[in-house]
Amino acid sequence: MTLFFLSCAVISTIGLILCLLQAGAVCSLMKRKRPPAGRVQARQAHPLPPVSILKPLRGLDDKLFDNLSSFCTQDYPMYEILFSLQDHNDPAYKVAQMVQARYPDQDITIVVERCNSGLNPKVNNLIPSCRKARHPYILISDSNVTVGKNYLREIVRHTEDPAVGLVSNVIRGVGGRSIGAILENLHLNSFILGSVSFLDRFLGMPCVIGKSMLMKKEDLEALGGLEAFKDILAEDFVIGREMHRAGKKVVLSNYMISNVNEYWGIKRFLNRHTRWGKLRWKIGGFRYFSELLANPVFVATLPVILEGPSRVTLAFAAIIGLIKVFGDSIIGWTINTVAGGNEMDKPSPLLYILAPIKDIIIGIVWFVPIISSTVVWRGHRYLIGKDSRLSPCPETGFWSWGYRITDVIRARFA
Repeated sequence: MTLFFLSCAVISTIGLILCLLQAGAVCSLMKRKRPPAGRVQARQAHPLPPVSILKPLRGLDDKLFDNLSSFCTQDYPMYEILFSLQDHNDPAYKVAQMVQARYPDQDITIVVERCNSGLNPKVNNLIPSCRKARHPYILISDSNVTVGKNYLREIVRHTEDPAVGLVSNVIRGVGGRSIGAILENLHLNSFILGSVSFLDRFLGMPCVIGKSMLMKKEDLEALGGLEAFKDILAEDFVIGREMHRAGKKVVLSNYMISNVNEYWGIKRFLNRHTRWGKLRWKIGGFRYFSELLANPVFVATLPVILEGPSRVTLAFAAIIGLIKVFGDSIIGWTINTVAGGNEMDKPSPLLYILAPIKDIIIGIVWFVPIISSTVVWRGHRYLIGKDSRLSPCPETGFWSWGYRITDVIRARFA
C-alpha cells in the first residue's frame, strides 16, 4: 500500500504540473495580440467573403433568444443566418420566428425539414440548411453559444491564409445558476479549455469543438460533405482531423465565445460527460488513459479511499486540491479579463472551491467508457465503434442485457 501511495503521489504530481502547463497555455493563447477591429478592416486586401451561418436548433436552450440575437448584430458586410429544425412543433421554432421578426433587415431563413440521413441528430439537422446555404463560407455554431459583435470579422481574418481549412474558437462557460451548470462551467473553463489550448500551443495538434467551425463549403464537400459524418458522434473533432489530413490548416482563434449553461441538473452533467468520455475512448484508444494525468485531484484521492484516511493521505489530497483550485482560478481570471462581458457572466472566485469535487466526479465517470459502449442521445440508444461511429443498438442479445443492467444500476443510484 505504501508503494501504491507513492505511485499515486508521483502520478498526481505529474498531473498537477500538466494542469499548470495547461493554465500557462491558456494565458499564452489569450494574451496573443489581435489587431484592433478597425485595423483588421483596414488591412483587408480584398472584400470580406460572404458567410452562411448554420444554427441547428432543438429545444429551448438557456437564453436561446439572446444567443441567436447575438449573431444578428455582427459587424460584417454580408452574411446569412439559417436556423435549422426538424419539426415545426419544436419550441425553438417560435423563438427562431421571434428573432426573425426582431431583425427584419437581417438575412434570416428558417429551414424546417425532416432529415434522417444518419444517426447523428445534429448532423441530420444541419444537412438541409447546408444544402440551402448560398455563400462560399459556412459557419456551424451551436444554439447555446453567444458572441460579440466582432466575432465573425475576427475569425474570418484567419482565412486570409489560403492554406487554412477550418477555424474554431476557444470557449468559456458562463451562467451557472444550478449545481449542474456550475460544475459544467468549471469543467469547460479548466479541463476543456486547458486541454484544447495545451494541444494547440505546445503540441500543434488541432482539437476542434463544434461550438464554432468556419470553413469553405467546397473544402467540406471535398471531404464528402456533412453526409460523410452523419454516423459519427464526434463529428466536429473528426471533421477537423480529416481537414488536417487533407493538408489544410486547422486554426484555433483566441477570440473567445461563450457557452451559456444556466440551469443544468446533475443528471445532465453526468450524461454529457459520460457520452464525451465514450467518444474520446473510441477515438483515442489507450491514449484515453493519459487523461488521468489531467485529473491529479482524483488520483490523489485514491489513497484516501483505498487505504483509508490518515494525516499523510488527507494532507496530500488537500495540498493537490488547493493547488488545482489555484491553477483553475488562474485560467478563470485570464478568460474573464480578456473576454470581458457583463458581471453576470463572471463566476464568483469562491466557486472554484468546488473544482476538486467536480474533478472527483469526472474521475469516477472516467471509468464508465471502459465498461460500456452504448450511449443515449436525444432519446435514442446507439453502439459506439471506432472513431465514435454510431450504429443502432439491438434490442435483443448480449448488448441489450448489458445496457438493461446498466439502466437498473443507474436507476438505483439516481
